[in-house]
Amino acid sequence: MSSDPWGRVDETGTVYVRTADGEQVVGSWQAGTPEEALAYFERKYEGLVVEIGLLEKRVKTTDLSAKDAQTAIDHIREQVDAHHAVGDLAALRTRLDKLVETVDKRREERKQQRAKQSDEARHSKEALVVEAEELAQSDQWRAAGERLRALVDTWKGLPRLDRKSDDELWHRFSHARSAFSKRRKAHFAQLDAQREEARKTKERLVSEAESLSGSTDWGPTAARYRELMSEWKAAGRAQREHEDDLWNRFRGAQDIFFAARSSVFAERDAEQAENLKLKEELAGEAEKLLPIGDLKGARAAFRSINERWEAIGHVPRDARPKVEGRMHAVERALQDAEESEWRRTNPEARARAEGLTGQLQAAVDKLRGQIDQARAQGNNAKADKLERELEGRQALLDQALKGLQEFGG
Repeated sequence: MSSDPWGRVDETGTVYVRTADGEQVVGSWQAGTPEEALAYFERKYEGLVVEIGLLEKRVKTTDLSAKDAQTAIDHIREQVDAHHAVGDLAALRTRLDKLVETVDKRREERKQQRAKQSDEARHSKEALVVEAEELAQSDQWRAAGERLRALVDTWKGLPRLDRKSDDELWHRFSHARSAFSKRRKAHFAQLDAQREEARKTKERLVSEAESLSGSTDWGPTAARYRELMSEWKAAGRAQREHEDDLWNRFRGAQDIFFAARSSVFAERDAEQAENLKLKEELAGEAEKLLPIGDLKGARAAFRSINERWEAIGHVPRDARPKVEGRMHAVERALQDAEESEWRRTNPEARARAEGLTGQLQAAVDKLRGQIDQARAQGNNAKADKLERELEGRQALLDQALKGLQEFGG
């Protein structure tokens, strides 16, 4: 018979293990010595020790699930409870019990962690839903669309909630995206319609602009081009593939017209500048006739100058008043000289002037006699009244005498 602190082998080869509840049969050993029997079952015990140690390490250092850990514990416990090993089986049970506590604690921690993650995921998804519903009302089509796509990616990265909660939130999230897509589609459909209308309008404007490009009716055509440009701006933008081509045609037609107008105006301006130079020379020639001496010669010379003046043509608008004013001044001087000559040489006019002067002189002399008589009689009031009348008659007489002098009288 052989024994050690945890087991023995009796005469029949039966192996026992000592426990707190007394000896338990481990097995029977007939093939060798009792020492070999104990050694064999002690090795089985060491195997259990190693297996428990490995399980403890896995529980501690890996993400072994609580379910799998408990299954492994139960498997080892069955072997321990079967008493098929010699050693401190109670110590193994104690280690297994502690391992169960550790697994239970881990299970609770993971449960709390999952609950926390689920709560965080719920809040995150609710926030995504709220933002999506706000974006569904946005008119910032590009930015809102990109943001909604980013929200979908964020949603996919979050853990699922319970089916009901997850489905409800996803329904709201999906509805918001659909509402935004529907509004955006309607907006761009309307925009496409507006751009098609703009294209038709601009096609019409281009056709008219091209038809006017060869016009030489400079003023009205330029005004019409300004009106066409206003209509162009009011029409809005056409589709991108049409807008640039239409604009290039529209602008090209204008460029043809305005380039032709500029060329003509430049030629006209050069011609008018030369005309101004010629008219200034003629105005200078006319001014040399002043003061008028020989009226007949001056009149003939001015007529010649004026004929050449009329043949020259237009001058620049801003220079016209000055140069024409110089000619008009000479013309007025000739007219004044002609009137003076006519009055001087007209016998009827001279006779009328002499008659009027005589009448006025007689009236003045008569008034002076009446004034002297009134003074002599002491009637000063009458005398003062007659003197005022005399002043008016004397002024008329002076004017008539001056006119008479022009006749050489």
